[in-house]
Parts: sequence; structure tokens; C-alpha cells
Amino acid sequence: MFGNAPSPLLLDGRLVPGSGGAFDTVDPATGQVIGQAADATADDLDQALTAARRAFDASGWSSDVKFRAHCLRQLRDALRRHSDELREMTISEAGAPRFLTFGAQLDAPVADLGWFADLAESYAWETDLGRAEPMGMASHRRIVREPAGVVAAITPWNFPHQINLAKVGPALAAGNTVVLKPAPDTPWCAAALGVLAATETDLPPGVLNVVTSSDHAIGARLAADERVDLVSFTGSTDTGRAVMASAATTLKRVFLELGGKSAFIVLDDADLRAACSYAAFAGVTHAGQGCAITTRVLVPRDRYDEAAAIMAKTLTRLGPGDPSDDGTICGPLISARQRDRVEAYLRLALDEGGAFACGGGRPDRDGGFWIEPTLVTGLTNDSRTAREEIFGPVLVLLPHDGDDDAVRIANDSPFGLSGAVHGSPERSNAVAARLRTGTVSVNGGVWYGADVPFGGYKQSGIGREMGVAGFEEYLETKAIAEGA
Repeated sequence: MFGNAPSPLLLDGRLVPGSGGAFDTVDPATGQVIGQAADATADDLDQALTAARRAFDASGWSSDVKFRAHCLRQLRDALRRHSDELREMTISEAGAPRFLTFGAQLDAPVADLGWFADLAESYAWETDLGRAEPMGMASHRRIVREPAGVVAAITPWNFPHQINLAKVGPALAAGNTVVLKPAPDTPWCAAALGVLAATETDLPPGVLNVVTSSDHAIGARLAADERVDLVSFTGSTDTGRAVMASAATTLKRVFLELGGKSAFIVLDDADLRAACSYAAFAGVTHAGQGCAITTRVLVPRDRYDEAAAIMAKTLTRLGPGDPSDDGTICGPLISARQRDRVEAYLRLALDEGGAFACGGGRPDRDGGFWIEPTLVTGLTNDSRTAREEIFGPVLVLLPHDGDDDAVRIANDSPFGLSGAVHGSPERSNAVAARLRTGTVSVNGGVWYGADVPFGGYKQSGIGREMGVAGFEEYLETKAIAEGA
């Protein structure tokens, strides 16, 4: 898609090099440079924002619903035509296991663009409230929903297509213009979106701009710029705080999808072997690099040792392995920096009195950024290892003393993004209802979908992504009253 040249920026409808030159993108499975991406500077960002502002203020994009839906379907179809190339790109750049690219790493979010196009066409943009006489004045009132304006979409590296499209899709469907700034670790996935938007759709210049950069400060500039009306950010809670602070200078709206330390609760009437095996699988998929992954596993105290043995056996079988292989579940970490961060937590786990039922180090592999699937035992929920987001293939096994205690432990967290419960349906659903989280899986249920709002309680974020609720994050509400 890029040939031998660095991937380009998309600025005002043009595919251009970065004025800062180019920076390397690396295959996390090998540690080798696989190519380069355009390195944007503040000047490039200024061009993107100027274009987005002009396209929103001076074109018909924000008011033409049919045209917006048409362009989104074109983008979906273009991504599908290039799916084979994008699949290999995602495996090599993000280290995503191949099997995930047939779901949330590629195919599913591409299909979701069609759902947002349909929603834009069917959405009730205006609501008639009828006549009333507030303060004795006869009036006909109506509510109008309008696009927010220029959206700054700042995205992470772990599920690049899913998160890029979960922001770009509803933002464009709602009539906004967008400046997309992806993480420096996965610039190609975003650049490919820009290339296809520019060459295979009718998107007008300035409606979508893609700015790849090695400079992390670009995101802060984007959040603070007065030309931006709304910031949509996905990433760590600490970075989310910084984004929120930058956005506060102009009091712009902020949507944040942040970190998690979600609990997987196994009740005493669950099939322990099935539940613990499933928890192991879920916890180390994509090397545990997912904000909603359930990394605290809560099991009945009297079956703790049995659960540890089951999970250790399962985790040992799960990898890590080459992400290009069909059977790989746990691939590499994204970078040496992330590997070093996870290793620091493994040392912390031992310092806090924990032990490794399996894993705990690097596998015997040449090159790349690898950590063995690891199960930490012997800790309590007040340990840092059990409370802080590690973002690696590391699970903490905790004992509970019944349903009430399991709920207490699960909710005793600064986060509230997701969770899971396994047991009899009635009890599992009762426990799920008490969890202070944005999503819950009961007995293996999958909540992911274009129509399902995703987001968290507490320090896991503000607002929702996906679904009608996610679409409405990108809208403003206007009340109009006409004298009768």
C-alpha cells in the first residue's frame, strides 16, 4: 500500500510526507524495523486542524446525512477490498494474533462502519415537543441534534483498527470532521485508513485528516487547540488525566476510554475447570494488551490451589507464539518499553510476597518483545500488582469467601471497565447486577458489537464508545422554540 516509501499523512485531502521526515515502525515479534511512517510536526498538525475547521464550517458535510452514509460505506468497502494486505500489516505492526484479525482487530470494526452509516440515516435528528405556554407565551418547541464540530481522535496501539474506526466511524456519521492522531507504535494502520479515504472514497478534503508522529506532545497540542470542539481519547488513565487537563484550557468536551483491572469471578457452583480455563484464555489473548481484559481472577477460597493448577496448565499451553500462526493466542508485547514495564511488575509481585504458578520471565525466543503467560498467586487485593493495570499476559489469582465477598473484591478497585462471572445463571446475573463496571460477561457471553456502548465507571473513563450512546457523544443538543 505504501510501496518502499514511508506511509503518508492525510492533510486536507492530500497524501503528503511529514515535515519532520519519517520514523521507524517495528515488528514486535522480531524487534526488526519493517518500514517507516511520516513524522508530523506542529506545522503539519496546524494544517490538519485548519482543514478540519474549514471543512466543518464552510462545506455541506455537517448537514448532508445521505452523503455521509455513502462515504462511510465506501470506506468500509475499500477496507474490505484491502483486507488481506491490512491483515498482514496488523499482524506485523501490532503483533496481533492472526485469529483476532478476523474479529476485533480488523474485520469486525470494518463491518461496523456500515452500522454507523445506517444509524445516521435512521437517527431522529429532530424531536417535536409540541406546543406549550411557558411563562404564558404560546410556543412550539423542538429539539435538534447537531454535530459537535472538529473532533480530535487520539488512539492507542493495542487494537489500532478497532479504536481508530470506533472513533472515526461515529464521528463522521454524526457530521463532524476529524483529525486522527494514532500512537507512534502503530502508525501504518492509521495511515492505511488515510490512504484509502483519499483514493477510494468521496470524502471531501479536510473531513478526515490523519497525522502520524513520533512526538507524543502532538496529542497534547491537539487537545489544547481552540479549533477542536471535542476530544475523543483512548489510552491509559494517567494520559487521560493529562488530555483532560489540556482540553480544560478551552473547556472543550472530552470523551475518555481509559484503563481497567477487571475481575473474573468464579462462583462456587461453576464448572471450575471450564471457568478457569476460559479465564486463562481471556487474560492472555493478545498478550493481555487490552483495557477490558479480566486480569484479576477470583475463585472460591477452598478451591484456590485447584484453580491455580488448572490455570497454570492452560496458560503454559497458550504460548507465547508467533502472531502470524493461526493457532497463536498470546503473541509479543508491542515494544521493549512495554516489556520492561511488565517485567517491573513481575519483580514487584515477588517483592509483595507473591509467587508464580507459571511463567514469570521471558521465553527462550530470538528477537522481539516477549513475556511468558504468568499466573501470580499468594497476593491480596490491596497489593499494587492486583490493583494497577499491567497491560501484559499477567493474571493475579485471588480467593473469595462467597458471592458477597467476590462482589466486594471486584468493586474494590479504582477502575470499573469490565468484568465476568461464571456460575449458575440466576446467581451469576445477580452478581453481575452488583458490579460497578461498564460491561459484564456472564458465562462466556460476548458484549462486543457496534450496537453495544462500551466504557467504564470510576477511573476507567468518561462517556461511551459504540452504540447509539457512542454516536451521541459526537452530537450537540439544541432547543428551538417558535412563537405561535
